[in-house]
This record gives sequence, C-alpha cells and structure tokens, in this order.
Amino acid sequence: MKSTLHRREVLRASLALGAGLMAPPTRACEFFSTHLRITHPWTRASAEGARSAVVCMRFDEVLHNDRLIGVETPVAGAAELAGVDLQGAPANPALDFAIAQGRETLLSEAGTHVRLLDLKWPLEVGREYPLTLTFAGGGVIQASLSVDFARFA
Repeated sequence: MKSTLHRREVLRASLALGAGLMAPPTRACEFFSTHLRITHPWTRASAEGARSAVVCMRFDEVLHNDRLIGVETPVAGAAELAGVDLQGAPANPALDFAIAQGRETLLSEAGTHVRLLDLKWPLEVGREYPLTLTFAGGGVIQASLSVDFARFA
C-alpha cells in the first residue's frame, strides 16, 4: 500500500512540474506613471573596466504626450541619450526623449537609447539595480534595471 501512495505522490509531482513548464512565461517588469507604462528596462552585462552601458525599454499605454528628462542609477555617474538617430548631434546631448500619446515608443540598441556613463562596477547577468526615471509630465518613477544577455565582446 505504501508503494502505491509513493507512486501517486511522484505522479502528482511530475504532473505539477509538467504543468509549470507548459505555463506561459511571466510578464516582463512593468512600471507605471499616471499616464504611461514602462516595460522591461534592461541592459547587457558589461565587461570589467567598461565605462558605459546601453539601456533599453518600451513605453506604451501613453495617455498624454510626455518626455523622459532624467535617468539615475547608483551604478553610473550620469546618463545621456545616444544612438543612430542622434548621429551628428552635439556631444553629450541633454536627456530629453519624446514619448507620443497613443503610440508605442522604444529605446533600443538599434535606435535611440539611454547610455549610462561612468559605470562604477561591472554589470552582471541576472542582477537588478535601482533605476529612477523622471518624466516632464509623469513625475518620478522608481523602476528596476535588469541585466540580461552575455558580456560585450
């Protein structure tokens, strides 16, 4: 009788594990202001001695036009806008990123992004760091910066 009970427990545990593997992935980190959603602020891991890192994120559910005007984190001394869309712009452009009402707006490696400057230590895969985002209309949002993917080559 005990072996039957043991087999049932093993079967239940196996079914629970299988169900967990089949469940949809959890949603990315989301943060909200009064009129927009910020989804998954992230950066890549940085190599030892790296001085900067690229920060990406998505803005959507935007009810009113706004501007990202500040980014602060204890892992960096400063932040600036950078990317292919800003080539030819003056060095160290002010952080002022337009977020249009009713649209999804991306900060991405392939386009405009936030560059963290003067990194204080290497950013490690799987870690999260505090991130403060300041918006012209939406105020200050406390978020988390996730470190994803492998180190830069």
